Amino acid sequence: MSGTLLAIDGDSLAHRAYHALPKSIRLNALVGFANFLVRLWDAEQPASVLVAWDSLETPTYRHEALPEYQSGREFEQSILEQLGLLPALVESFGFLVGKAPGYEADDFLAAAAHAWNGPVVVATSDRDAFQLVSERVTILQPVKGVSELARVGPAEVRERYGVEPAQVPDFIALRGDPSDHIPGAPGVGPKKAADVLKQHGSLEQALADGRFPQVAEQLLLYKRIATMDAQAPLAKLAATPPDWSRAARHAHELGLGALAGRLEERAK
Repeated sequence: MSGTLLAIDGDSLAHRAYHALPKSIRLNALVGFANFLVRLWDAEQPASVLVAWDSLETPTYRHEALPEYQSGREFEQSILEQLGLLPALVESFGFLVGKAPGYEADDFLAAAAHAWNGPVVVATSDRDAFQLVSERVTILQPVKGVSELARVGPAEVRERYGVEPAQVPDFIALRGDPSDHIPGAPGVGPKKAADVLKQHGSLEQALADGRFPQVAEQLLLYKRIATMDAQAPLAKLAATPPDWSRAARHAHELGLGALAGRLEERAK
């Protein structure tokens, strides 16, 4: 395949859409996500679109290896119900969906970036995805809700973290990640984590050089948890020209008349 692949972290952006639009709007996450999807397609004109989803119903190996991983997260019933409806909405656009028991959306983003031969644009608010960045892979990171996006390439990763994109899992393991309940190395913050990696090159080399002997095993586990799994069971990537008419029909079936009308206009 040639052209650009647009890979989207569905859960990340659905949550942003849910909180950006008034809850008085019926199925507000679906409406906001669909609007964002259309805006992204217009801006990027991709050859293919993949939207990746967490499998909330099934624990991943990360949860099994580190029971406190992402613990304490609670979602309102309304967003959970809408997350269940969103993959079908995406498919109605003619776009691809990545979801499977035991995998997170991140894993499908990694698998897609690995499998695609051309340029890749990854839309996500999760900074873990900075590990995917290269001269070929760019992150689109929402700055305000879903109305403003920042482009993150290798230079931006270096500027923000002080490490190379490939070192991001090592950096997370050392620094920790409070949002995911990854503890990190005791007494190590962002600057020290970056300094360790500048000196040693990788977490494994730092441990081999005698750093952090008391927590070496835990740090290797944290790195494994922070590393996206590019072996996620991804369907074959293909061109995905949008089917505005089908998407409009699906929106009508959901009772989203205004969204359906906007999609019908595009089908003319």
